[in-house]
Amino acid sequence: MTIAKTRPAETSVDHEDILYPEAAPFVLFHLAAFAAIWTGITWQSLAICAALYILRIFAIGAGYHRYFAHRAYSTSRAFQAVLAFLSQSTAQKSVLWWAAKHRHHHLHSDTEEDVHSPRHRGFLYAHLGWIFSTRHRETDLTRIADFARFPELMWLHKYELVPAVILAAVTFLIGGWPGLVVGFVWSTVLVYHATFCINSLAHVHGRKRYVTGDDSRNNWLLAILTMGEGWHNNHHAYQSSVRQGFRWWEIDPTFYILKALSWCGLVWNLKTPPEAVLRNEQRLGTKIIERAATELAASFQIERIATAVREAMAHAHAPTLADLQDARVATQQRIADLLARAHIPALPTRDDIRARAASMFARTRSMEDIVERAHRLILEAVGKRLAAT
Repeated sequence: MTIAKTRPAETSVDHEDILYPEAAPFVLFHLAAFAAIWTGITWQSLAICAALYILRIFAIGAGYHRYFAHRAYSTSRAFQAVLAFLSQSTAQKSVLWWAAKHRHHHLHSDTEEDVHSPRHRGFLYAHLGWIFSTRHRETDLTRIADFARFPELMWLHKYELVPAVILAAVTFLIGGWPGLVVGFVWSTVLVYHATFCINSLAHVHGRKRYVTGDDSRNNWLLAILTMGEGWHNNHHAYQSSVRQGFRWWEIDPTFYILKALSWCGLVWNLKTPPEAVLRNEQRLGTKIIERAATELAASFQIERIATAVREAMAHAHAPTLADLQDARVATQQRIADLLARAHIPALPTRDDIRARAASMFARTRSMEDIVERAHRLILEAVGKRLAAT
């Protein structure tokens, strides 16, 4: 099997092509929901809508997300195919496309290379615009090679809308036009936006229990609407956990159902967070520390600090501009070293940075590492501006 190479466009930060013809079916599908004015709304169609919403929100969380994207548990090849079929009945493209994009998201979460970051591209683009960008059309199968080796998943990947079409036909046979419009179309639209809210709202509104180097948040309302997916900050703190509600009161129905399925032998090897993570006592990785430190350093007004430091150079104990320019000839790091040894009131101290960090981030054992790295980044940024004078 030939595995596609990474597309350079996937990491592009431009998105001038949000609107193009492929978005038309999505818009028309939403408009189709208004056909209920003519088909009518029956109790049977509402029951179908509710049942399909619950079934397919579970498929999103248990299938697309926790299994195919993160391998948070194991299952048989047969049940894997069932999960793929149920997941794709939501018409959110193939499990291979979905999981590949999601793995890319976690690798670059809320950086400029993230496929859907409200911080860099705006709320609407993160919610649904990114899906219709031409640069996200193709699937980078190298990111999902562990599942791309299965012929049945590749078949579903090629014919990604087959499960949704079959389900739509079944709802019509059961409930007629109301069953199709209210039962299938309404539930699909609701599943769309409940899912999309995790990419948008869960990176904007909610609480952050863990330092994750991104904007992921826990949102209890989204957790209810998505059967547990709203505990998004928890998830970013320990991505491979099948359980996303880490506290007893954090409702996570998807995990409860998977736990019950494990008693039946359909799934097994359910991965859960270690105690250190549950107690928020784990050491953070280098990448997370770097991202958090960069965010912390950026919260200080470097230009204003550089101006104040430049004025303070008139004092005898401060390094002169010539010193800094000489240091630039050596290395940029030496400039920061000179500033670190100087006692210039305009420069934020570690205590200043630590106080800012406490207001920005959740409690973590790696706070001092973040503060130390942020302090260095500030010195380097100020030194660079001074040396360029």
